[in-house]
Order: sequence, then structure tokens, then C-alpha cells
Amino acid sequence: MKKTLLSAAFAATLFASAPVQAAEKLTVLMDWFTNPDHAPLITAQAMGFFEAEGLDVELIEPADPAMPPKLVAAGQADIAISYQPTLHAQIEEGLPLKWIGTLVETPLNSLIVLKDGPIKELKDLKGKKIGFSVSGFEDAMLGQMLRSVDLSVDNVELINVNFALSPSLMSGQVDAVIGAYRNFELTQIEIEGKEGKAFYPEENGVPIFDELIYVVHKDKTDDPRYAKFMAAIEAATIFLTNHPDEAWNAFIEAYPNLNDELNKRAWADTLPRFAKRPAALDEGRYQRFAEFMAENDLISKVVPVDTYAVEIR
Repeated sequence: MKKTLLSAAFAATLFASAPVQAAEKLTVLMDWFTNPDHAPLITAQAMGFFEAEGLDVELIEPADPAMPPKLVAAGQADIAISYQPTLHAQIEEGLPLKWIGTLVETPLNSLIVLKDGPIKELKDLKGKKIGFSVSGFEDAMLGQMLRSVDLSVDNVELINVNFALSPSLMSGQVDAVIGAYRNFELTQIEIEGKEGKAFYPEENGVPIFDELIYVVHKDKTDDPRYAKFMAAIEAATIFLTNHPDEAWNAFIEAYPNLNDELNKRAWADTLPRFAKRPAALDEGRYQRFAEFMAENDLISKVVPVDTYAVEIR
């Protein structure tokens, strides 16, 4: 035991006296403004997990949320946070992107109604108004959810409420909203004095998918920085799972403007949804979802998973 301790102490002294190498810079484009969905990234940065891997990571909030994957495809950034449905669509468009990891491994997207409203089951949506903010995948998701109860989008009235999902629902402008995040909008509605109810796509006919993922340029997946990045993300995810309060304190120290009830509750609600093995690829999940998108005419063909996803080792 003494020999082991002495060896460890000697190694630590040797490491401390060795010349410090400059950290490798890495740029990560966020999908949106910083929020609890990004807890593993913020924890990795605030708690030194990136630094331990020899990385100097810059997290950049986008001016336009649609741009991060496109900028990575153009070689103007290293990593982008994106969405699995978006990746399938952008591969169809010919963007040179590849998945290298998962941030949030379950859907967050949902259809939300007011609990004391007229919608008790999905079949009650017939003839009702449904608000949405983004067309495309959400239309397909809603269509599949309606088909699971023998309805179609022709049986409802779709209203574009832009990004005012919760306000439009609470004001009675619409009877339901599609595209609301279950870890945010439900809490926001409750804070406003009402209670919401979520219908989950993965429980109503839509194949399960990864909500948030990491993508890089397809020709750069052998960049050794990416393996270090994913190792840091995994370590940070396990840390915040084991020590959520300590990680939360580090989060709000870095972003004090987010220290409010909504973000604190969203933090707790999102914790179970982070990928504990972020670099592990579930090929079957991606194949099934690509087939779903093809069936709904969101992509024209299903291509092999290994053409747009790779496990970094």
C-alpha cells in the first residue's frame, strides 16, 4: 500500500513538473440559447472535464438556430448540436454531415393540451384547433399521432402561432399545441397558474428518436479532438447524474440569468434524458426513424446508417 501511495505521489509530482501543453481549441455551435438541455456541455466546461482532456472548448449560441449544421458542413465550425430529424433531412439535401454522439436520447417534443380543457384523449382532437411553430417534421409527427386514433390532419385545424406555443394554448386561441417541449412548456404553463397534459409521440405511433445530437463534417470524423470531446461529455454526464445539485450550482454560476424556477425545474426534468453513453450509436433507431421519414415523404430514400453516423473510438 505504501509503495502504491508513493508511486502515485511521485507520478503526480512528475506530472505537475512536466511542461504544460497548450489546450486544443474546439468550437461547438449550440442549437439554441443556453438552457438546461445543454447541461452536459456546461458541466464539462465549468467542472473542468474539457480541460482534463486537453481541450479549450468554445460554446457559441447561434444568431440563427437553423445555421449550426450548415456552418459545420461549410467547415466554419467543428461541432454542431442538432436534431435527429434534421440530420436525416440534411443528409437528403446533400450536406456533408455525420453524427458522432447523442446529447438528449429521448424525444422532448410533444403535443400539449390544458388538463381541464376539452381534450382528454387524442381522439378528442377531431374538429379542434392545433397550434404549431415549425412545419415539416412536426406535421408528420402530428399526422402519425392522429392516425393512431383513426384521425388525420384533415380532421383538425392547424394554426401557425409562431413561437407562442404556451401563450396561444393558455389564451384559448388553440385547443392544443404540437412541438412543445415536455421539459419546459409543461412547467411554464404551471408557473402561469394552469396545468398542462402532454401526449408523447413515441407512445402514439412515432418511432423513438434522439432529440439532440452532435454532428461534424463527414470528412473529419477521424479528428482526435472529437474522441476527447465525447469522453469529456460522458464524464460530465455521469457527474451531473450523480451530483445534480453541485452541477446546477456550477451552471447558474456560469449563467446567473437562468437562475429561476422554470430553469431549475427543467434541469431536474431533463436529467433522466441525457445519453449516459453519448458516443454509442443505436443503428436500429436511426434506420427505423429514416423509414418513418421516407414513409411521410420527408426524405425520398433511406440510405445506410453508416453513411451519416459513426462511433468515435
